[in-house]
Amino acid sequence: MSRGRRYEERKLNMKKVFAVILAIVVIIMSIFIIRGIFSKEEKTGGITSKTYFAAFKDNKWGVIDENGETVIDPSYEEMIIIPDSKTDIFLCTYDVNYDTGEYSAKALNSKNEEIFTNYDKIEAIPNYDENNNLWYEEDVLKVQKDGKWGMIDNSGKELVKAEYDSIQALQGVKNAFLIQKEGKYGVVDNEGRNILDANYAEITNLGETNRDGYIVKDDTGLYGIVDASKNVILENQYQEIEKVYGNDLYVVSQDGKQKVVNANGEDVLAEGFDQIAKILETKDAGVIYISGGKYGIMTLTGEVKVEAQYDDLSEVKANIFVATKGDKQGIIDIDNNEKVPFNYQTITYNEIGDIYVAEDENFNSQVMNNQFEVKQTGILIEINTDAGYFELRQNDAYKYYNFRFEEKDKKEILSNHTLYLDKKDNQYGYIDKDGNVVVEYMYDDATEQNEYGFAAVKKDGKWGAINNKGEVVQEPIYNLDDYLMIDFIGRWHLGKDINMNYYNQE
Repeated sequence: MSRGRRYEERKLNMKKVFAVILAIVVIIMSIFIIRGIFSKEEKTGGITSKTYFAAFKDNKWGVIDENGETVIDPSYEEMIIIPDSKTDIFLCTYDVNYDTGEYSAKALNSKNEEIFTNYDKIEAIPNYDENNNLWYEEDVLKVQKDGKWGMIDNSGKELVKAEYDSIQALQGVKNAFLIQKEGKYGVVDNEGRNILDANYAEITNLGETNRDGYIVKDDTGLYGIVDASKNVILENQYQEIEKVYGNDLYVVSQDGKQKVVNANGEDVLAEGFDQIAKILETKDAGVIYISGGKYGIMTLTGEVKVEAQYDDLSEVKANIFVATKGDKQGIIDIDNNEKVPFNYQTITYNEIGDIYVAEDENFNSQVMNNQFEVKQTGILIEINTDAGYFELRQNDAYKYYNFRFEEKDKKEILSNHTLYLDKKDNQYGYIDKDGNVVVEYMYDDATEQNEYGFAAVKKDGKWGAINNKGEVVQEPIYNLDDYLMIDFIGRWHLGKDINMNYYNQE
């Protein structure tokens, strides 16, 4: 929003009278409670059994649900933001003046009713991960009233009074919010609790969670570290503090020189490098250092374990490193023994599965165990750590393996599906759990069902969709060759920018 006869006298059974009265009172209270619930649902968003997505059609934005049904007609010039896909709170920006920067913002629910109307503006709180991918805080919103900002939860409960000049997320950290008042900064969490008072000239996160602590700058321009309980870890006496820490060690700059200090501010490592890139996970193991633009490994006593010879080094598990030479990656250990040759574009490690995935320039992957033995090859489609499997495309077939590299039947992995992709004579169709053909082998390419029951099918170079019964809900009419991911919700296909997570209909 920018801008509630007479009867023969008999002796009464008082126990029954009180029971009847009590029952009536309970009924009345129940009615009021139910009315209150429905009233609340009408005035605020609520958690539902549905999932919602932003939708784009005819250059306008709206909202659809998991069945592909229109919830909010595409009628807005700006993208509608849905912070939590399971909650029917849709944030709309409109009347935007690009010259002055002025705009209006409001919130709607799934009934297209405006909610949280006691505020002038309601907005999502954007955040970014280390790869600059955009996401939104799911359980809180920032609100403006009389020119000041506060914070509410998804039920409309006030968490932070609207008294701040700005509220924004600490980049990359979930549930930590930077508040600004009279030129000074503090931090609150997603429950509105004050983590750091607004007394600092600058605050940045030290680590990746709201428990790792904060780098704070005082009025003299010097930096220190404060933890999430307001305890001072390092006094404000440094010209710079890097987001590099571990084992109660920190990387700081003092008198123009970078060094490693402990929590008492004592020097631990102060020479033999140009820069410290990482403190290793194993206590007392050392650091990844940079010298002459190259990366190496050094102990805390200054002993060089790996000469600075790599273009990048990343510790993926204790004493194991993905190393980069030019445009190729391999794996070495802390003694510079080569474990995987430098033949790959990228190498990633999945900690839960304890597997390595090495990918070449053609997106072909070799999946290795923790002994660096290649166990499977193909094009990696997915690693699902919740269900404990990874999916590969091998010879135009989709195969599923658990983290012991045992092939699993897709009907076991995809137990909630009603249809299963199958291939015959170079054409794709679908079968049911009993192997009966439900969709004839007529498509040039296709996908498994998504979690909403839809599957994408390709014929004559164009994509369309079927539902969980195998019925065509969208004839193949879309050329999606330039799209990184093919997915449909009803007649809507996933947008080209998958980070925006919207669906399009042309």
